[in-house]
Amino acid sequence: MPPRLNIPPITRILLIVLVFQSLLSGAIRYRQWNGENDVVVPYLALVPQLSLIYPWTFITTTLVENNVFTFAIAGVTIFYGGRYLERAWTSVEFVKFLAVAAVIPNIICFGILVFFFALTGNVEWTLLTINGTIPLQIAFLVAFSQLVPAHTVTLFKGIISLRVPRFPLLHILSVFLLALTPILSAASFFLVLNGFITSWAYLRFYKPAFPDLEATQNATLRGDASETFAFSEFFPDPVKPAISDFSNQIFNILVAFKICTPFSAADLSAPRGESVMQRGTPGSARAEAERRRAIALKALDQRLHAATTVPKPKPPPPVVAGPSVQVQPQPNVPEPTAMLGETSYVPEREDGKDGQ
Repeated sequence: MPPRLNIPPITRILLIVLVFQSLLSGAIRYRQWNGENDVVVPYLALVPQLSLIYPWTFITTTLVENNVFTFAIAGVTIFYGGRYLERAWTSVEFVKFLAVAAVIPNIICFGILVFFFALTGNVEWTLLTINGTIPLQIAFLVAFSQLVPAHTVTLFKGIISLRVPRFPLLHILSVFLLALTPILSAASFFLVLNGFITSWAYLRFYKPAFPDLEATQNATLRGDASETFAFSEFFPDPVKPAISDFSNQIFNILVAFKICTPFSAADLSAPRGESVMQRGTPGSARAEAERRRAIALKALDQRLHAATTVPKPKPPPPVVAGPSVQVQPQPNVPEPTAMLGETSYVPEREDGKDGQ
């Protein structure tokens, strides 16, 4: 018998709904297609001009794919990413994360398209379809960056080696390039940007965190203030300082509007046994664990680097031993000569005595 796939319940529901809605949307579009205009299904997918009377589309549109290419990527993403995150967070927390990562980007993208319509007067902006699992794809990558920030993925037999926090930026770039083709629309680019910022903000400041069982901390912890999950960690090293300064300014604005909670001086000066990078009232035991793991990994990398550089000075020992071996025969060279001179000289003296 073939092995049974162990799929958590929420992930299983997502896959079933994805297949059902995508096939239904494809069948309706195929039936109404006349070869000239693109067909939309406003009661399944979100279309700003047509879907206001179907408010449920802000939820259903995320699990509607319009072509085989995006449908295959969506299925793989939900199957592997959903299973991993649901088991790591429990089904309840996974549902909360899905709601935030799907609905909020759809609402923001809806507002952006309406804004461009008001700005330009071009009605085409309000006829773009906002659909697909792109917000979930980028949200899963952000979640992986939080759970395994130091993990490195090696591709093409070691030719390409990237840390997990680098993948969200690559995904955004890929969606941008595909949005220039008929495969994706301009709305997809707005979706991936909003999904990236929304999912990171939720995991950074609001998501309930599981406390460290070995630490005496409150069980109602929220957010992840570890340095490994800072916003600048998603970007290359040369631009990290600029991104960090910009994100700090945005954070200060959010604090001013009481949307986010700032770090308190007590948390920053807490002893090592307590959470050093917790937020004001709630805090995060996971932040300290991630910080310590990052420090340990950095120390391990330094030791491995030092170990690889040690063999270089190893050749000098043979060089030092060589001269000592060569020097030994040099003082011994005259000794055999002197001994031979004495032995040759003694018989001559004996011969002289005999001659006398």
